[in-house]
Amino acid sequence: MRIVLEYVCHAKLVEALLKKNKIVKNYFVYIVKCHDDSFYTGLTNNLERRLFEHNEGIDEYAYTFQRRPVTLVWVEIFSDPNQAIAIEKKIKGWSRRKKQALIDEDWDKLVAYSKNYTQFGKNDGTSTSSV
Repeated sequence: MRIVLEYVCHAKLVEALLKKNKIVKNYFVYIVKCHDDSFYTGLTNNLERRLFEHNEGIDEYAYTFQRRPVTLVWVEIFSDPNQAIAIEKKIKGWSRRKKQALIDEDWDKLVAYSKNYTQFGKNDGTSTSSV
């Protein structure tokens, strides 16, 4: 099940979907957009609390501390913690444009950006090879 939330966390919507699908333990992989327009990808079992922590600036050494406020732009819910960890790690390795394609639900771009740079190029559609 995937829920895309832009700019605000709709906790009641998430709660209603969880009750509807009777998921007992939930893990959220999420992307927030920081004030400097960078993205932060994370994993939590309590999305509302984690967003509060990001925006309150609990840890001065955290990536988001100097980039507040943050806004939730994408979230996916998992019942298997191992699957959630694997997806979080995968997304953390993605380029900014690939994360943006996921947020925008632009599946064509997501597939294109998944190709090797030597096949696709670093800039939209341009090749990096000399052949």
